[in-house]
Amino acid sequence: MVENESNPSRRWIPWIVLLGLAVVVALLKQTVFAPDPVEVRVAPVSKGRVESTVTNSKAGTVEARRRSRIASEIGGRVVEILHREGSRVEAGAMLVRLSASSHEVQRDLAMQGVAVAQAGFEDTCLRRDRAKRELARTQRLAANSVASEDRLDELQYQSDSARVACDGARAELERARVQQASAETELRKTTIVAPFAGIVAEVNVEVGEWVTPSPPLLTSPPVIDLIDPTSIFVSAPMDEVDSGAIRAGMPVNLTVDSRPDESFLGSVLRVAPYVLDEEAQNRTLEIEVEMNDPAVAESLLPGTSADAEVILEAKDSVLRVPTSALLQNQSVLILEEGELVERKIEVGLRNWQFAEVVSGLEEGESIVIALDKLGIEAGVRAVEVPAEDEAGDRS
Repeated sequence: MVENESNPSRRWIPWIVLLGLAVVVALLKQTVFAPDPVEVRVAPVSKGRVESTVTNSKAGTVEARRRSRIASEIGGRVVEILHREGSRVEAGAMLVRLSASSHEVQRDLAMQGVAVAQAGFEDTCLRRDRAKRELARTQRLAANSVASEDRLDELQYQSDSARVACDGARAELERARVQQASAETELRKTTIVAPFAGIVAEVNVEVGEWVTPSPPLLTSPPVIDLIDPTSIFVSAPMDEVDSGAIRAGMPVNLTVDSRPDESFLGSVLRVAPYVLDEEAQNRTLEIEVEMNDPAVAESLLPGTSADAEVILEAKDSVLRVPTSALLQNQSVLILEEGELVERKIEVGLRNWQFAEVVSGLEEGESIVIALDKLGIEAGVRAVEVPAEDEAGDRS
């Protein structure tokens, strides 16, 4: 008992053992039992173009400002279709021809009626002129007491009757001409022609089928759907909160569903002067976008879905990072000595693709550009997986 008290250093041995075990456990946690480092994609910060944009809240539509759904004005059987879908036609070109035999008969009868009325008019008015001249001669004789008053009254009556008959013949001739014009108009209706130069988008009849005009207040399917390819534009509904920022003439990036790998440039042609309230919780402002390249516009089909990204402001050759690299507090992650470190930056213009870096980063610094993987956060161990041009100079 006295020997143990004379050697007090032995009392520290258990504590030294415990401390050693703690160190061993800590080392094991950092080596053997440590979680694998998370893989992150990094890329250097670079300069390029950044745009501040707004996009349509619902799908837009490719439309044609000049589009004619041509229906037949009269009933008839189709005897010839001169142009099919995709055909380019000039204004006035014949598109579809209907049977015209009955209308030709009516036209011929009307022409004969005009000829008869013309002959009657000329003969009747000739008699009027003769009666008028005879009356004038007799009036001169009566002035010299050579002709009797009875004879003068008789010729006056004949002249008045001839004048009335001539007026009636003239009216009959006019009615005959109107009937001829009406018959010729009906005959022309048997031929459906293009009201303007364009492309035949759809033909809804075949040879031998019977077409009828649309009844009042009802709409029948058109015989021909004609589109002017030079009038193609995109109508896009924008959120009402963006209505104050959009102006006519602003540049627009356009994409269409039928050509998903392409983007087209355009400009705002018109901004609607009112907000649509079709849905109380989703009110929109319609804009019309005209494409810069007429050849591209002509290649698009009306009715195709389209998206419009209006460029409100743009800066070239500014420091930028992918928007996907930003944390919610406008910070980025940097890989330093195997650990992710959060760095606060100041952001300027931004859109869905890029954000302008005002301060906090230098050109060439590497940042984590994808935050969608579980476990990517500040303070964790990480290992770099190179990314190909994720933050490169894309415009």
